[in-house]
Amino acid sequence: MSFTVKGCKKYGQGNPVDISVSGGVFGGASDTVFQFDNCVVFPGFIDVHVHLREPGFSYKETIETGSKACARGGYCAVCSMPNLNPVPDSVEHLNEQLELIKKDAAIKVLPYGSITVGQNGEKLSDMEAMAPNVCAFSDDGKGVQSEEMMREAMLKAKSLGKMIVAHCEDNSLLHGGYIHAGKYAEEHGHRGICSESEWKPIERDLKLAAETGCAYHVCHISTKESVELIRKAKAAGVDVTCETAPHYLILSDKDLQEHGRFKMNPPLRDESDRLALIEGICDGTIDMIATDHAPHSAEEKGRGLEKSAMGIVGIETAFPLLYTYLVKTNIITLEKLVELMSTNPAKRFGFNSGLEEGMPADFTVFDLNKKYTVDPADFLSKGKATPFEGYEVFGECLMTVCGGKIAYQKGEK
Repeated sequence: MSFTVKGCKKYGQGNPVDISVSGGVFGGASDTVFQFDNCVVFPGFIDVHVHLREPGFSYKETIETGSKACARGGYCAVCSMPNLNPVPDSVEHLNEQLELIKKDAAIKVLPYGSITVGQNGEKLSDMEAMAPNVCAFSDDGKGVQSEEMMREAMLKAKSLGKMIVAHCEDNSLLHGGYIHAGKYAEEHGHRGICSESEWKPIERDLKLAAETGCAYHVCHISTKESVELIRKAKAAGVDVTCETAPHYLILSDKDLQEHGRFKMNPPLRDESDRLALIEGICDGTIDMIATDHAPHSAEEKGRGLEKSAMGIVGIETAFPLLYTYLVKTNIITLEKLVELMSTNPAKRFGFNSGLEEGMPADFTVFDLNKKYTVDPADFLSKGKATPFEGYEVFGECLMTVCGGKIAYQKGEK
């Protein structure tokens, strides 16, 4: 497929340029032209933390619906989490997912292998056999409770040249909580999740990463203590990176409402945590922003704050929200946002990110002047639960190209 995109500016540059694509890479000539005046081209976004729910939970999402939603959000590559049925803990189980990806994915989808068999935390998965076909190893959705099991996993991952990507949660500190243990929980009679349940396992794992030399990445950090622990570990030379999510940067527990669309794990924390996360992305402690896109059925999310399933969707709204509430408010630059959403995840997880001639043609086109209201009914994802319903945002995706092929174009099904 060969075509040229005209009228756009490359992000960070002043004048419109022509972007040609031929043979899956930037460059070459073609007769087909797409005109996008007053729009901006970005390297394709990369999300290292999405739940595509298939195999096992296709009523929530499928590889097809999820990857199309990703493309609509400007993403060209995502890493899919292993809380599936079957859990990808062996080559046989992993292959079920790989076959679906090959058949149905609209963009690049690279799966995680689980750290432990069945994500039960008791026995290592067949990491060696899966290593060539996974981006890293994670038990996301569950924390590895045993220090010895995590040490064993890190040593194995290190020997395979793979990362451990950790959902950090100490089950012994949860006490049935389901939102942050803060003012809202106290005032409304809800059971709270303490910050220590997140930062204590991070503290443990950072010591293990220093001991083993394993490359270590922390999922969805949400507390000020987590930021400070990772900051200190980086200064000490530990091979660690981390992510946070848009909702933790924009919302806090003061924004909670009695609806399942405000329930996720980890929960929305205190305003002081949100500000510490902002500081973390500004000073480079936090390397990337991932969505933790976690679709559920309407019934599962319609049971109120206490009884709804944990998880919200976010892949179609991430860039507009971050552009509107962080860039347009002068908290970070547009260039910094591209680092957080494309450049840095590409470096850490081995993807491509760039707009140079000869590189794989992975890019997205946005109209940054387009203002609209977030409406879940418009989502391509099967999941509709978002705390940002009704928010006004700027930035609409008009086209996403992955490997030189059009993965999403506004107005086309």
